[in-house]
Amino acid sequence: MKIAGLERCSFVDWPGMMTAVVFTPGCTMNCYYCHNHMLLGSAETVKTAPPEGVLGWLESRKGFLDGVVITGGEPLLQSGLPKFLDRLHDMGYAVKLDTNGTLPEELEQLLHAGRVDYVAMDIKAPRRLYNAVCGTEVDQELIDRSIACIMKHAPDYEFRTTVLPEFSQSDIVEMATRIQGAKRYILQQVRFPSPRSRRINDVRLAATPHTYIDIQNITRGLEGIVRNCETRGLQVNEVMAAVTG
Repeated sequence: MKIAGLERCSFVDWPGMMTAVVFTPGCTMNCYYCHNHMLLGSAETVKTAPPEGVLGWLESRKGFLDGVVITGGEPLLQSGLPKFLDRLHDMGYAVKLDTNGTLPEELEQLLHAGRVDYVAMDIKAPRRLYNAVCGTEVDQELIDRSIACIMKHAPDYEFRTTVLPEFSQSDIVEMATRIQGAKRYILQQVRFPSPRSRRINDVRLAATPHTYIDIQNITRGLEGIVRNCETRGLQVNEVMAAVTG
């Protein structure tokens, strides 16, 4: 189990829960808007911390934190993840897993073993844009398999989409239809990386207009497709105030 970072207290990564956030290195995607691009290298090229140290710190926070969020990168790349999650449950922590849905076999194994309490899976784009947004060729059958597994076996879950400027209303409807009947669908306002953190060689980021879609209005078109649709992040009026103020 490789750990590339630890956020010691978060109120936003698992709504209603006070959590620590564990970041793992490596990913199967390369999304141009990613804020964790420093984790995208292999576990051998990203600086990591020993899991025992992180587990020791979490042991000391029992009774204060409600749970632990495992994110990345793509956590399911970690062969030591099952044992790490067992250690967290032994301490009494609830566990949330963030995933991009490209590793359904590993996800199924964790859910069948009861190692995860909450799953958050990103629906990155409509099918026609998936490869362009993710920076790699994505097997859509794997995505569908993960969706089905989560909806059938996860104790609790959400699907979420970061709403990009190139998405249309029909794109959002297509993504919602892909998870039709889902318990919870989150639309997140994109936050573009600051100039200091941008990857200079990522021409996709430079070529994308830094404009924002009113995600609040989009939710009204999803009634009857998913059971509940929520929004997170900046709203258009807040963005405009920041730009014009």
